[in-house]
Amino acid sequence: MSIDFDKLQQVAVTASKEAGNIIMTHFEKDIEVTTKQGMSSYAAQVVTKVDKACEEVILKHIKPISVEYDLAILSEETEDDGSRLIKPYFWCIDPMDGTLAFIEKREGFSVSIALVRKDGVPILGVVYNPVSNTVFTAQRGKGVYKNGMFIIMEKKNDFLTFVTDKKLNKKELPEQILKEINVIQNQLNLDSSLVLSGGGSVINAIKVLEHQPALMFKFPKKEKGGGSLWDYAATACIFNELGLRATDFKGAPLDLNRRDGLFMNHKGIWFSNL
Repeated sequence: MSIDFDKLQQVAVTASKEAGNIIMTHFEKDIEVTTKQGMSSYAAQVVTKVDKACEEVILKHIKPISVEYDLAILSEETEDDGSRLIKPYFWCIDPMDGTLAFIEKREGFSVSIALVRKDGVPILGVVYNPVSNTVFTAQRGKGVYKNGMFIIMEKKNDFLTFVTDKKLNKKELPEQILKEINVIQNQLNLDSSLVLSGGGSVINAIKVLEHQPALMFKFPKKEKGGGSLWDYAATACIFNELGLRATDFKGAPLDLNRRDGLFMNHKGIWFSNL
């Protein structure tokens, strides 16, 4: 049976917007925060009833069409059942990326839904920012759209932007990070750089997209962390379709269906719009 990817994309858009409505309904309210075990940072540990409510509404839309097309599902708030390693395609869902920003009542959160091929290649990517009511959609071979309008990369700043989850003085290896930034800045013959911090991985990738020339990266490390598959799958599809770099730290394709875990710490990540 052939797969109607346009139909899958529309389902993902609808699901992401419904989840976004849930997020905004609770944005100004006090929310109880719990933590997940086995995560390397507080940002990765925090979870709220809103994360779970978003996942529920997304799965309400995703499950029926997954049965129709025999698709696997990987979602952040549900234990990985391994079906992503068996079926030809799987959904890769982050019901609310940037939970820390959400509980701190600031921007930086989003809904991210991707469809990934068994070999780790992202086929569909949907990112919804409920604060700005902006949806980005990408489909392999069909380009990228922002609120239904085809994206063409044009505007360039005269400085380099580095996008990160935490301020540089709170990150590991800040001197090495600055060294990497300076190398790129010199390669581009730019006189200055700007650091944007505080968002989740998904919104941060969108910031890279919209602040050319810009980049975000994380070094490879032995410890678990560095984001998970659902933190990068949708935005990797978007970047791929725009011909922009979305790779591991050394430039190899992202392993978006790794067999031995969900974290991306093993090879690091590098997203850039240069």
